[in-house]
Amino acid sequence: MTSNTAVLLDVDGTLVDSNYHHVIAWARAFARYDLTPSLWRVHRHVGMGGDQFVQAVAGKQAEQEHGDALREAWLAEFDPLLAEVHAVPRATELVKALGERGWPVVLASSGKPHHVDRFLDLLGARDLLTAWTTSDEVEQTKPATDLLDVALRKAGAERGVMVGDSRWDFESARRAGLPGVGLLTGGFSREELRDAGADEVYTDLDELLDHLDDGLLRAP
Repeated sequence: MTSNTAVLLDVDGTLVDSNYHHVIAWARAFARYDLTPSLWRVHRHVGMGGDQFVQAVAGKQAEQEHGDALREAWLAEFDPLLAEVHAVPRATELVKALGERGWPVVLASSGKPHHVDRFLDLLGARDLLTAWTTSDEVEQTKPATDLLDVALRKAGAERGVMVGDSRWDFESARRAGLPGVGLLTGGFSREELRDAGADEVYTDLDELLDHLDDGLLRAP
């Protein structure tokens, strides 16, 4: 790694425990239009941006007929759940530890701006971060590379290490040529994350913090 390298942190499922809230919100949104995709399928696509989520989960016809309406319905269903979302234990400690080791740290989130703002409050990490992103800053979300490109640009970095919890984080990172560190905190298996391109996988932030200086996240 060169010194011109940043850590790109996913947020949902990585720093805040929100993946299953997203499953509930999407399931309720689909139900408004008499669509009932299996919840396991909904979960397996959490981490993919809403611009691609509907077609991936419910098919091309659902996207053509109801795409924008479904995304609006998801937002209406998820917003009331925001108060129930909590930070993953030791998430702020991770951000602080990375900064202490000299990493520029960017939250690489495809969340809505007001969701990201809420999560920044939960983490109390604004002063610890180099920057953060939202869905408003990209044309396509994960697994496209747009979000990672914006995050690197905001960090003034040429390279990055992706830290995330879903296969979409690492498919995006692989396309961008970036190594990745996976966590099981979003409900994806070790094998799924490895297959998607994660170079290292840890059970949770406890295990990652215990091994922070042993792998990709040692000082740049």
